[in-house]
Amino acid sequence: MQEKILELYEKIKDQISQEQFQAEMAEVRESFGLDFIDDVDCAREVLKNYGIETNEVISQKEESAEEVPFEISLDEENENQENDSSDLEDSAEEVSEESSGFVMTDEIKEIYVQVKDEISEEDFLAKMKEYKDNDPLTGFQIDDTLYAKQVVGEFVTEEPDSISDNPVYSDKTISDLEKGANGQVISGRVISISNPRSFKTRKGGEGKVCNVELQDNTGTMRTVFWTPNIKLLKNVNEGDIIQIKEVDIKEGYSGLEANLRPRSSVVHLDEDPSKYPAYEEDITNIADIKPDTKVNIIARIVRIPTIRSYEKNGKEGKVASLELQDLSGKISYTLWNNNVNLIESLQLEDGDTVKILQAQARERPDRDGNMEITLTHWDGRIIKGDFDVPEIEQEFSPIADLREQKDVAIKGIVSRLQDIKLFTRKTDDTEGRLRNFDVRDVTGEIRVTVWGDDTALPISKGDIIKIIGGDVRYDQYTQSQYSMNTNFNTQITINPNNLSPEEYEAFNELRADLHPIPIGEVQFMDDEGVEIDVVGRILSIEDIHEFERDDDEIGKVRSAMFADESGKVRLSLWNEKAEGAYEVGEAYRIENARTRMGLENVDLNIGGGSRIIRLSEEEASSMFIPKLETLEKALYDYIDISDADEDEKDKIIIGRVIEIYDIRSFESENGEGVVKNIEIADDSGSIIVVLWNDDTKREFEIGQAIKLQNPRFRYNDRTNRIDANVSGSTSILEPSDAELEKLPSHDELMEAIFVHKPIEALTEDDTNVCVTGKITEVRTDKILLQKCPNCNANVESTEVENVCDYCSFEFEEPKYVLMIPTRIEDDTGEVQVTFFGNLAEELTGLKTDEVVSVLGDNLGFEDRIEELNGQTIEIVANVRFDEYGEEYRLSPKKILSNIIK
Repeated sequence: MQEKILELYEKIKDQISQEQFQAEMAEVRESFGLDFIDDVDCAREVLKNYGIETNEVISQKEESAEEVPFEISLDEENENQENDSSDLEDSAEEVSEESSGFVMTDEIKEIYVQVKDEISEEDFLAKMKEYKDNDPLTGFQIDDTLYAKQVVGEFVTEEPDSISDNPVYSDKTISDLEKGANGQVISGRVISISNPRSFKTRKGGEGKVCNVELQDNTGTMRTVFWTPNIKLLKNVNEGDIIQIKEVDIKEGYSGLEANLRPRSSVVHLDEDPSKYPAYEEDITNIADIKPDTKVNIIARIVRIPTIRSYEKNGKEGKVASLELQDLSGKISYTLWNNNVNLIESLQLEDGDTVKILQAQARERPDRDGNMEITLTHWDGRIIKGDFDVPEIEQEFSPIADLREQKDVAIKGIVSRLQDIKLFTRKTDDTEGRLRNFDVRDVTGEIRVTVWGDDTALPISKGDIIKIIGGDVRYDQYTQSQYSMNTNFNTQITINPNNLSPEEYEAFNELRADLHPIPIGEVQFMDDEGVEIDVVGRILSIEDIHEFERDDDEIGKVRSAMFADESGKVRLSLWNEKAEGAYEVGEAYRIENARTRMGLENVDLNIGGGSRIIRLSEEEASSMFIPKLETLEKALYDYIDISDADEDEKDKIIIGRVIEIYDIRSFESENGEGVVKNIEIADDSGSIIVVLWNDDTKREFEIGQAIKLQNPRFRYNDRTNRIDANVSGSTSILEPSDAELEKLPSHDELMEAIFVHKPIEALTEDDTNVCVTGKITEVRTDKILLQKCPNCNANVESTEVENVCDYCSFEFEEPKYVLMIPTRIEDDTGEVQVTFFGNLAEELTGLKTDEVVSVLGDNLGFEDRIEELNGQTIEIVANVRFDEYGEEYRLSPKKILSNIIK
């Protein structure tokens, strides 16, 4: 490292090694995504990441002696003009330069001529300013020609030839190249080529970088190929002699380096021993590797453990250690951070043969404290190919033969998969993760547990999986009596490509048993606790209910109705599964559900070992799961409201809200609850919809259309009508456009439902009839009813105790309801009408609390109520027959008009 960087490293040497310091400098450079950042600045950024301030300004690049000043006067510009019209042009150019902050120097003009036919000078300078304004490298002094080149890049899209046959003459050797020299030519023999590495810029862009080391008889220099240059290496290999045109010499973390420009080109040169040293690609046997050397090896990949994440000094990184073997022995080869992506980009698998060039060897203690030599990938290259390495056949054990042993390899299909589980480590109270899944081959099945990062592997039921390096232990809780644990060095490959045709055929036969079954078949199952998979849509979902378990802990359970085109089944979701955010109408795949024999039907238990996977509509379509509307037509009957009958099931009614009533509270054996009624109507009639507890929180509007899927129809003794109760198996949905077309508007329903009738034409089954009459009698002897606060039954309070005869509820004070009994008449007859609650308050102008507060005192309420005599009123009411009085009575629902005196 250069002297200045060494000074900076001294401030952090107690925290990280020199090698790691250089690696993090390289990461800083990659994160900026630009090649011209001075390495001293990169070093300072590393220190900042560790909270160490350098108290120095960002270094500034040395200005070239040939650099043209950026301030050119108008007079100087005029001297270069060749015609009289230059004054106007120069004035426009001056305005442009002032607004953009750039001046068209000779250097920038030399770049501009490449696109002069595409863009004016004014627009060119303006675009340079845009690039500068969006530059993430605040604090660095950047050569303005960079922004000019970026503008040119917008217009020059043709790609340079990957290899040119036209070298240029240059008498400069590598040792002659100096820092700050731009547009240079460098020639040398290729000593090493790194694998391209991907990176993201601070603006989120993606790029690639590749390092090539060149050598001549005077020295070596790293050349840096950026994204546009990577293709130039297509026909370049170690040992070739090449010439690179148009490079800029910069200070790198290991000395000077040559950075390619977007328009750089590469030329092959002839052999010349007087200028270039010979190239020998020495291959070292693994057993002969010495620490602190760079080596080339040819080996076979024995194992590729899962990529792991780690955190150090607040930064997250990735690491993977491949196990390699040749005829002489085995060795670990470690890839760090972005280099782990080479496993995927090169499609490396166990059994592949590779040539690894310029691997860094070092000695370190293993887990047992013994010193071992390992290899690290740095600027070298991994070449996958068909190399002469002895076959190393990995032995895979039949699952049925597994016993307690370490470092075992198996292949099979994932026959059962559980969700990730979190736990707290006893050693340090940190959170850990584990995941269980079962692997099956033709001989048997075993439970496998993965930990940490491995829980995030994209494993699905039915995947073929290969595990190399698992540890088998005795496990009394599994069916096979054994289970497998993975570890840091375990390789887990999902759907590997290197299987034989016979293996594929065998695994595909095993997969055939893993398909979901039609829901309609569940009801024909005879055994308790059978695990099955189903797919379908949620038709309804109940609230969560809590209960006390045998261990005194609080448990949770929730019911849902689940269906496909073959039928429906009730789900019981337990504990964590009960807390999921499920939606009616959404499609799900449920794995590892267990059958439970109910009183009438077979239900499914969804517990800790089950999985509920929400499906997209594309996934649902591929699994042939019908839309919700199609399922409803297959599983339910659409009926008119007037056709609703007691205890009917699997029906759908659609109507508009015509009345919304207040919420009432009650107490039951399960505690306090609330209930709320709304009334909906279609063109056949209306029905009361009873909402309980959480459903009472739903917001409704008069005229709103709703669809009730599977309500419970019950006979109401008090109203002599059928009510629609919303239970756990009921869903309140929004009707589709097609369903709304058949439903009258709110105004049309009002005209159809609120039919005007004279009193003599009333019948027992009339609902929502409009009656207009004159009040001929008002009773004032008893205007307050006492109700049970729990069940709303009539009660009589005493000084001894207050107990409801109907529900046995004890109360301190009854609930008072204002009641105004009246009789009204028209030209055809008369009828009894009793107003309760809000309607009584609306009729009299009195408030219930006002009447209760003066109970027993004569404050003139009787006179105010008797004033109603002789007044005419229009009401909406239901008709009922009073068996005791043997006459019809009206139960008013709404007062349509003000009282007419």
